[in-house]
Amino acid sequence: MSFRARHLLGIEPLAPDEITTLLDLAQTYAEDNRAGRTHRDVLADMTQINMYFENSTRTQASFELAGKKLGADVMSIAMQSSSVKKGETLIDTALTLNAMHPDLLVVRHPSSGAVDLLAQKVNAAVLNAGDGRHEHPTQALLDALTIRRAKGRIHRLSVAICGDIAHSRVARSNIMLLGKMENRVRLIGPPTLMPAGIAEFGVEVFDNMEKGLEGVDVVMMLRLQKERMDGGFIPSEREYFHRYGLDRDKLARAKPDAIVMHPGPMNRGVEIDGTIADDINRSVIQTQVEMGVAVRMAAMDLLAQNLRAARAQTAVAAGTR
Repeated sequence: MSFRARHLLGIEPLAPDEITTLLDLAQTYAEDNRAGRTHRDVLADMTQINMYFENSTRTQASFELAGKKLGADVMSIAMQSSSVKKGETLIDTALTLNAMHPDLLVVRHPSSGAVDLLAQKVNAAVLNAGDGRHEHPTQALLDALTIRRAKGRIHRLSVAICGDIAHSRVARSNIMLLGKMENRVRLIGPPTLMPAGIAEFGVEVFDNMEKGLEGVDVVMMLRLQKERMDGGFIPSEREYFHRYGLDRDKLARAKPDAIVMHPGPMNRGVEIDGTIADDINRSVIQTQVEMGVAVRMAAMDLLAQNLRAARAQTAVAAGTR
């Protein structure tokens, strides 16, 4: 197995073989979870602290469940009600937590780069559960596992990512992962929701949904990130659905066996028609949720292995002095 990372801060630093290693282990955990097999010895001697500076449902729940399935002592902190409210800086928070000697830190933060800053100040392995508009690596990895299970591979596919690209850390992480695995990536959305210079990422850009979906294998819809918008990016939700919401007519442009994805939470009737979201023959949205637990189990397992190895080397070095 090849996974060299000390932290999981983003997709960008990962090599294709590391991505494959993580997905292979996550596949094993997915099958074990379905069979009811447990692995409570993997993190039995470790402490996992989940720090959420932003609200979360799916990501927080699956990281907690993943840690508990692996036997970690899990503690979650809603940072909105913590000492941060009293003016404590992010660095002081990190130093305080570091003094408690956690092994794994799961962090979601509204500012891009905040998780990387924390990782520089603590001795624990840090997992990025989403930082601003920057990255959401475990979401891209669970999306990749979902695609691989449905299509039998995660390379040389045509994938359309549709909607609010500009504000989406999910889109950014997926663009990088899919590119590393030699896929053809199309971005579809209104020009107001498309980042400047995005074509430099090696993607194709469309502002017409029908043209963009022509012949694709995977349709990945994105939520409108209203909380990150500070202006009039769309004329109305009704108009947005008419032009960029996924319905039967638009989906008909994709391949007949194309799968439909959404990271959640969904705005039905805005980004996607409810009948498409619930279509068991095309939608893999619930599978994405299931794979989230397996991927986060795999990520923590691999990081814990590297952490133990680093600590062992430090102990040996200290003993020879």
